[in-house]
Amino acid sequence: MRTLLLLLLLAPAAAADDEVYKNPLLPPGQNNPRNSEGDFIALKNGILMFVYTRFTGGTADDASAELAAIYSGDRGKTWSLRYEPVVTNEGKQNVMSVSLLRLPEGEIAMFYLRKNGRDDCLPMLRISKDEGRTWSDAVSCAPEEGYYVMNNDRALLLKSGRLVLPLARHARSGGKWGARGTFLCSYSDNGGRTWKKSAELEGPAGSRSGLQEPALVELKDGGLLMLARTDQGSQFRSTSTDGGATWSPAEASNIHSPLSPASIARIPGTGDLLLVWNDHENVDEAHRHKRTPFTVAISRDEGKTWEKKKTLDDDPDGWFCYTAIEFVGEKVLLAHCAGDSKVGHLNRTRMTSFDLSWLYK
Repeated sequence: MRTLLLLLLLAPAAAADDEVYKNPLLPPGQNNPRNSEGDFIALKNGILMFVYTRFTGGTADDASAELAAIYSGDRGKTWSLRYEPVVTNEGKQNVMSVSLLRLPEGEIAMFYLRKNGRDDCLPMLRISKDEGRTWSDAVSCAPEEGYYVMNNDRALLLKSGRLVLPLARHARSGGKWGARGTFLCSYSDNGGRTWKKSAELEGPAGSRSGLQEPALVELKDGGLLMLARTDQGSQFRSTSTDGGATWSPAEASNIHSPLSPASIARIPGTGDLLLVWNDHENVDEAHRHKRTPFTVAISRDEGKTWEKKKTLDDDPDGWFCYTAIEFVGEKVLLAHCAGDSKVGHLNRTRMTSFDLSWLYK
């Protein structure tokens, strides 16, 4: 059982400039070569919980891994040094890529991937009724068997109460895995007990990537906006007007990026959209084809245009991606991969935070 006394063991403060605070919180270690792809949830007692993918068998995406949690009692400034196991490796390969949601009835929903092989990777759901102390048995959220990718911090709870999971399918059950992703959603109108499949959406012809690692946000008019990474030099976008059941044809957006995912969320205080990605508009050679720089921007027109663009990190050897976004009072807290060629691109998780007021300067 969790004890909050673990919070007495705090991660050391990281050096920061006046605007952006960077804490290299989860470096790889002995028998733990990679820490990545997690998500935040605020517990009812004010504690922040961060559940992440703790690899134990290697650094590859199919290496053995479990889900683990750390906690913060000071709004994300410092974190418990000791991790707590949440889900042991129940897959033949691993479990990874966490999304956490507070459900309307007050429970916590935890979504993650259970990976068994090249044609078997499914989004799973567990529910906690006691603030993450215990969890229900896992149930599949997949519309059918196959290999699906859903990044961390991707599950969406709509104003209607519908749960929507943005997925990229890379293989059908018994089929051959392929890099080209087909976008679809799995959605539930009964709290995750049963799931339905949306219409499918293909990427541009001639694209090897197709539509990969999609992100979703609900728009003010009740529609949905989807962004997906591609090998076409930009995020591709699509919209839905029926809660994710059907989608407009995917088209290139004005969000220039490498083959790297974007993350998007609505800012509670202003209602604007926040975008986190690797901005490759007019990128120089030192950054080309890399997941750097690490950039944020806002949209006041529901994702049509982006402004107030700011660079969080521009290390040409850096690798910044798989971001979880949490709004804590007047601050933005990001957890993301922040590796490099020395430690490994995806092996280290960093917490980056900044004031909302800085974002609007």
